[in-house]
Amino acid sequence: MAGVLVTGEDGARVAEARVQLVRALIGPEGEAEMRLARLAGAEVRRDGALVLDALKAVGFFPGPRVVLVEEATDGLAPALSAALDAWTAEDAKLVVTGAGLTAKGALRKLFEGRRGVVAITLYDDPPTEGEVAEMLREAGVGRVEPAARDHLSALAQSLSPGDFRGLLERLSLYQLGSDSPLDDLAVTALAPQSEEAEIDDLLAAVTDGRRDRVAPLVARLAAQGLGPVAITIQALRHFRALLSVAGDTGGVQAGLAALRPPVGGPRRQALQRAAESWRRERIEDGVRALVELDLALRSGGRGPDRALMERVLMRMATSRAD
Repeated sequence: MAGVLVTGEDGARVAEARVQLVRALIGPEGEAEMRLARLAGAEVRRDGALVLDALKAVGFFPGPRVVLVEEATDGLAPALSAALDAWTAEDAKLVVTGAGLTAKGALRKLFEGRRGVVAITLYDDPPTEGEVAEMLREAGVGRVEPAARDHLSALAQSLSPGDFRGLLERLSLYQLGSDSPLDDLAVTALAPQSEEAEIDDLLAAVTDGRRDRVAPLVARLAAQGLGPVAITIQALRHFRALLSVAGDTGGVQAGLAALRPPVGGPRRQALQRAAESWRRERIEDGVRALVELDLALRSGGRGPDRALMERVLMRMATSRAD
């Protein structure tokens, strides 16, 4: 292939793919960096001949070479097309990256419709369990306890690609030289502390019947910019998962294991406690209350949304022991 275009809505995912692709073409960092020429999209817009010059340049170090054009836009299509027209097998490979390039745009059309080049479009689907397992192996984390594996699969659904990759790097360092399998305590301790953890605290307060904790936790989430609708959606998702776990004919543990995507860490523990203590009809009442709350919040109009949500969550926490 003469060249590869990598694009997607998530800039972090595009950057991660670019690192993997360049490494596959010229090898890991070190001397290989001397065989990599970087060009910014703005530079190529000013002088389109830069790409062809870089592709044709003779390197001082033996081995395959790559010309990387970053932050590309559709306006670069003529310059890149001209460079590919003049490309020969002795030249460097061309790697082009750009976030959010549309299917009807000039760059996607160039790389998707031309022979000898390829376009890779990355979608925002989170990694599957199999992909998470492969990423762990690549990070040198071979043995993982089931609870830790489930927690990592759940984190892969909520974290950005960069944050999840950083977590794997920390886990790799933590496990360096250890003969013990990775456990859930380590995953919980090393995972990024974000608003998701605050939501877990709020959900645990509701399902544990800690009515006094609801308002302070809602206030903390509001200070982080999380609105009533987003919190309600998370709570509804949690109670639907709780209903599934509590209704599993194989018992609570079988219900937890059947959840997709998998749930780990504090949220899994909160689900287990709630499934063992809440009556099924109370869980169904909670789901109905949250559905009605979601509709009320989205309809707009009357009353302060945050106060309305707090009252519903407090009533649910109070009803736990009824």
